[in-house]
Amino acid sequence: MTASTTRRPAAGRSRTAVASVAAVVASMLVLSACGDQTNEAIARREAQKSRNVHAPLFKMLPKDVQDKGFLQVGSDMTYKPVEFRTNGKIAGIDPDLAAAVSKELGIKLNFNNATFDTLMGGLKSERYDIAMSAMTDTKDRQEGIDSSTGKKIGAGVDFVDYLNVGVSLYTQKGKTQGIDGWETMCGKKLAVQRGTVSHDLANEKSKECKKHDSEAISIEAFDNDSEAQTRLRTGGVDAVSSDYPVAAYAVNVSGGGKDFEMVGGAPLKAAPYGIAVPKGHAKLRDALRAAVERTIKNGTYAKVLKKWDVKDAAVKKVELNGGS
Repeated sequence: MTASTTRRPAAGRSRTAVASVAAVVASMLVLSACGDQTNEAIARREAQKSRNVHAPLFKMLPKDVQDKGFLQVGSDMTYKPVEFRTNGKIAGIDPDLAAAVSKELGIKLNFNNATFDTLMGGLKSERYDIAMSAMTDTKDRQEGIDSSTGKKIGAGVDFVDYLNVGVSLYTQKGKTQGIDGWETMCGKKLAVQRGTVSHDLANEKSKECKKHDSEAISIEAFDNDSEAQTRLRTGGVDAVSSDYPVAAYAVNVSGGGKDFEMVGGAPLKAAPYGIAVPKGHAKLRDALRAAVERTIKNGTYAKVLKKWDVKDAAVKKVELNGGS
């Protein structure tokens, strides 16, 4: 805060003109505020239209969520095939599963795009009610610990686990550079998405390289997986590490299947994806768990996984905080 000073009107500008400008600015601020309130009101009215108080699990929801009629979902929509945008619409495994869960709960799940490494902060600040974004359930995230520093940064989250996946490596097609697993990555250049399990695993493997007197892995971290793929496609790195569904999709689709190839065999660090719910919201967490369980029982869950060719990632039981 700085000390206040008294200023005279600028040369060539009368007191009346200054007052008029001030009045215009004030009116614009009022209009802006009204606009925000109107947009919020519109969002709530739209949610009320789709709210179904007779849905099987509506009564399990917390009262404030019932009244609001929607949940704000944080998600990084650049992660094909888990969540992404196509022709202006949201698509992928997570949005399809969220739509099925929405029917069971009787409320809307509104997806909000954000970079992956900001999602935990968005939950902490209550910008999002939940996060559903190919987020691996880990003890660090459960306990609110920054895995890169080991420091406590928040209360943490509870996870409703809904998919089982692992981490894979892929290279340019026909240019594997001798890479056939993590043990051959020492001294190589690797692209990852920042803040992901792939990023953590890359750091872990790089330390192992140095312990065995080998050159460390040169890790380049990007805001999203698409940027990592572009870096590989242009030859800037030797490989990319990402979750198996994303790696498989990139290998099968990019360049009509001519850009990349999978290396290194079976995925490592098989672990669950979970819907992240801030600690202290057990009622919401339990309602979401029940909703996922119902989608498994009624067959919707299996149809979504078959559509996106990830049937092997199916869970048989919906665990809470099953990650390690």
